[in-house]
Amino acid sequence: MAILLLTNSCHVGRYFYWNVANIDDYKKFENARITPGNTAFEFHKNLKKLSIPPSYSDEKNDTEEFLKNHKSVAFILIQNDTILYENYFSGYDSSSYLTSFSVAKSFVSALTGIAIAEGHIGSVHDKVYQYLPYLDTSRFALLTIEHLLNMRSGIKANEGYYNPFGEVAKFYYGKNLDKYLRKLKKEGEPDVNYAYKSVNTQLLADVVEHATQMPIQVYMEKKLWKPLGMKSNALWSVDSEKNKTVKAFCCLNARALDYARFGRLYLRKGNWQGQQLLPESWIKRSTTILSNNRDSQGYAYTYQWRVTDYGAFFARGIKGQYIFVWPEKNIIALRYGKSYDDIDWARLMKSVIEFNGLK
Repeated sequence: MAILLLTNSCHVGRYFYWNVANIDDYKKFENARITPGNTAFEFHKNLKKLSIPPSYSDEKNDTEEFLKNHKSVAFILIQNDTILYENYFSGYDSSSYLTSFSVAKSFVSALTGIAIAEGHIGSVHDKVYQYLPYLDTSRFALLTIEHLLNMRSGIKANEGYYNPFGEVAKFYYGKNLDKYLRKLKKEGEPDVNYAYKSVNTQLLADVVEHATQMPIQVYMEKKLWKPLGMKSNALWSVDSEKNKTVKAFCCLNARALDYARFGRLYLRKGNWQGQQLLPESWIKRSTTILSNNRDSQGYAYTYQWRVTDYGAFFARGIKGQYIFVWPEKNIIALRYGKSYDDIDWARLMKSVIEFNGLK
């Protein structure tokens, strides 16, 4: 009975009972189901031995042992639509649901781009209150969609997952996301500073929902999941069975190769088997360094993607979830894990690709 009371109480109770976020949390939450189409896109397969550069590994240079010891549950490398390396660890396999955490933000960015291309949203320069009437215009009159995309909103929010009273903990464990969005406060003016805050992505998803008149998971299924030839269902966690608001800033759960299919869409500049699902101009803008936005590791941040100075870009989530795309090499790489384990996985992926002579 005590457990039931804790998990049905406020977000603080659930935080202390469940503790900090982990990669199997989707089993605790209610989930919206996103279904694939009738025909799956299949990558070719030509598996090879992959070596970790000596600067990362011990003297044995055992790739599988390295990945497992550093808390990975999946690692995949694809070049020219061919899987060169695919391995799973700690009881996970190709059929396992892997949680995205903030990798989901890049999906929301894509859906925003599609909504603009379809005319549901005028442009990234539209004011957010035009789509979300509940926003206090005395506070947020200048806030635009692009401010949300670039994490330059000026919204007051605490991003710390280890603070049970912060906003991201409320959003993650709370059972009424809409209520929290209606109570947002301003910390400063938009476009003054970069500040990574998940509330920006949650608002973006709400803009897409209001503009398209579709729940975000339905729009995802219609515009991405089915057209991309995803092979399996995805689960997108919601705040509660009653409210059914998708936790859009995180909490998309899917199989590894379906994440790779999304990466392929960006590798192919929004074109999928001859159909332009996402404007090439959106892809270009999303994967170009446009401002002085820099994350905690020094990577440029544009439209919910990290961008490198050598042309690669990646979606990243807490615990070290990655979709890494390097167009020059025609490569998609994925790493999903239980933690970063003090590894900059984007840097490691670049090193692995170069060390193994992939051109």
